[in-house]
Amino acid sequence: IDLSGKNGIVLGVANERSIAWAIAQRLSDAGARLALTYQGDRLKDRVERLAESLERPLTLPCDATDDEQIEQVFEVLGEEFGDISFLIHSIAFANREDLSGRFVDTGREGFRIAMEVSAYSLLPLVRHAAPLMTGGGSVVAMTFDASQRVYPGYNVMGSAKAALEHAVRQLAAEMGPDNIRVNAISAGPLETLAARGITGFRDMRHAHAEKAPLQRNITAEEVAHTALFLCSGMASGITGAVIPVDAGYHIMAV
Repeated sequence: IDLSGKNGIVLGVANERSIAWAIAQRLSDAGARLALTYQGDRLKDRVERLAESLERPLTLPCDATDDEQIEQVFEVLGEEFGDISFLIHSIAFANREDLSGRFVDTGREGFRIAMEVSAYSLLPLVRHAAPLMTGGGSVVAMTFDASQRVYPGYNVMGSAKAALEHAVRQLAAEMGPDNIRVNAISAGPLETLAARGITGFRDMRHAHAEKAPLQRNITAEEVAHTALFLCSGMASGITGAVIPVDAGYHIMAV
């Protein structure tokens, strides 16, 4: 797959173990020029160091809860890139206390934060990205099987992922006339910074490896390969889909 001459933005890189970083590397290897975003000064240096290994990258601040910052990001993209071909949404957040204990005890504010960052954020990002996708484009969001099934400790993030998947379908229908495809990848459990906050995460990985048809956990590189495919012309007929990359775990009943 050759993405030479294509530009795009990857949101959600936190460190070298981020799914977003694996995707960014694969897209860059395919020839694409990338913009990476970071949230706050705490992550700025880390993301900029990673970006040094890419070809002519942009690094931009973007708090997904700040409409002004989102608007500024795409203004810069328009000035620097002219147009973009893809957007990777790998953003999710919930308060740590809402990822343990009982789901029924989730507070109103905790529920709102999880929904706003993990699901709603896709809407303004696509709204601002679409005018730059002058030749059509691809939007790829990251989801998880907890949108459909109960995973102990995932709690409110399961609700957020369910909302995100509906947003993917709704946006796919609305953006289709502009030849903008919107899809999601449902990845198996990976050891990322975000995963550390999930109670019982190691047990989750063990269960996946034990019960999945391929009898192993997936790698971030496997997710990145699927994202590359979805961003390429080879996926031109695919939109509104949730594609599992989980070694087949989602098909198993026991």
